[in-house]
Amino acid sequence: MGKLTIVILTKNEEKTIQKVVANAQKCADEVIVVDSGSTDKTVEFAESAGAKVVYRAWDNDFSAQRNFALQHVKTTWVLYLDADEFLDDTLIDSIKMALVKNEDKQYSMFRRIHAFGFEYKHGIFKPDEVVRMFKFDSVHWENKVHERPVCSMPKECLKGFIEHYTYESWQDWWEKAGRYTSIWAEDAYDQGKKTNISSPFFHAMYGFFRAYIIELGFLDGWSGLYSSLQHFIYTIIKYLKLYERINK
Repeated sequence: MGKLTIVILTKNEEKTIQKVVANAQKCADEVIVVDSGSTDKTVEFAESAGAKVVYRAWDNDFSAQRNFALQHVKTTWVLYLDADEFLDDTLIDSIKMALVKNEDKQYSMFRRIHAFGFEYKHGIFKPDEVVRMFKFDSVHWENKVHERPVCSMPKECLKGFIEHYTYESWQDWWEKAGRYTSIWAEDAYDQGKKTNISSPFFHAMYGFFRAYIIELGFLDGWSGLYSSLQHFIYTIIKYLKLYERINK
């Protein structure tokens, strides 16, 4: 039977960190919090809940934070969670069964998005499959934002859900969108991605059409329309920032 470490990235997450750690402990042998400089009581609350806290200064690179955590993992398995994500009971049981089997695999799971007091079923925030559980020495992460794991092992999807409680308010979304689009634009520029003055609009229009029509966002009513418009705004801003960066 394999043992599991759950890694949680934090910065100013005092509202949720104790509950997230307690939830993770239902299937983890150790919980590691990688903090990037919290100024609230995140570190204190995480330690009081039984988590090990390590520090890495924030440098606008989510993959670097996730890769940094691996040097502190002492178990065979590692699973990554955000500080606003919870494992449901079915997923916890699935994880435990995977640890008993201890096979050379990577594991994905479906994630349900809760935002602005609404549980999304369609559109850009529809339940999505995320790959989060690996043999600790088989994975590394890439991309500074919207990071993705690179692992060559065969993938299996576990039963159950991650419940993701994100964006408590429109201001919360706006602030995160500002940060994430800036990081994306810098990363895209460093990778040599090109754009022109008209490209942001067409990328955003396609994003809206995909979210609202192809991914059936309209079935979520007004919330589906608003989330599709959010995606339009997010997309046009990130490409405009890339265009601005190129022309500097």
